[in-house]
Amino acid sequence: MIHLIPKLNTRVRFPSSAPRIARADIQVRVFSFPTRIPPGQTGVVAIQYQPDISPAEWLVRADTPEFQKIAFGPGGYGAYARLRFIPDPVRDGQHETDVRVPEGHASEIEQARRALRVLGRFTSASDECYFCVWEGYSDVRLPPEAREGGVVLPYRRDALFRGSLSDLDGWEDVFNGGHPPAFVWPGDRRWCFASDVDPHWAGIGGAAEAMEALLGEPGIDVVRARPDETQPYYQ
Repeated sequence: MIHLIPKLNTRVRFPSSAPRIARADIQVRVFSFPTRIPPGQTGVVAIQYQPDISPAEWLVRADTPEFQKIAFGPGGYGAYARLRFIPDPVRDGQHETDVRVPEGHASEIEQARRALRVLGRFTSASDECYFCVWEGYSDVRLPPEAREGGVVLPYRRDALFRGSLSDLDGWEDVFNGGHPPAFVWPGDRRWCFASDVDPHWAGIGGAAEAMEALLGEPGIDVVRARPDETQPYYQ
């Protein structure tokens, strides 16, 4: 089922029936966003807003339970994993603010970049990647056109962009912040990276060898996952 999202600049409350995903209030604002942005040292970044959302139809129409889809992407991949931005909770009712990470702990977008660089070895379409950006972040720069349309998923609406996987190196400059993309997938759909706003981890689906490469990559905390099982969440 595809849920229609209320008009932007309104407050949205998750339904009480929503399982596993923490309820939250969302204040949405949209910033002006030029089509191509020079991120300083690296020149023009080729990430471009994609008003035609047909490349995301496979994701929208995937026959996958709602909360599995927004947390892990579509079903059907050979293996799945979780990229943990911070460690899993160790007790019931624990809050993310209770977690103490070491000095120099990598940001979420940097951890996502490291994982996606590994995934880039398992696609022939790393120069044709699609990025979904959740419209609910108040500090993220989005194009005015994103006020209407977008990729509509259960309880979420995202703006769609297209670019090269290497464009992630200038992500913070383009979007005015360090939130990871809600979804990333290459043109051949060999894998899908999903980073929803609520969990402390990103869900990843792909071939078994891609997940094994992630598990063995230093500098990121990746564990195997089964999307149909209950996942750890902070309060």
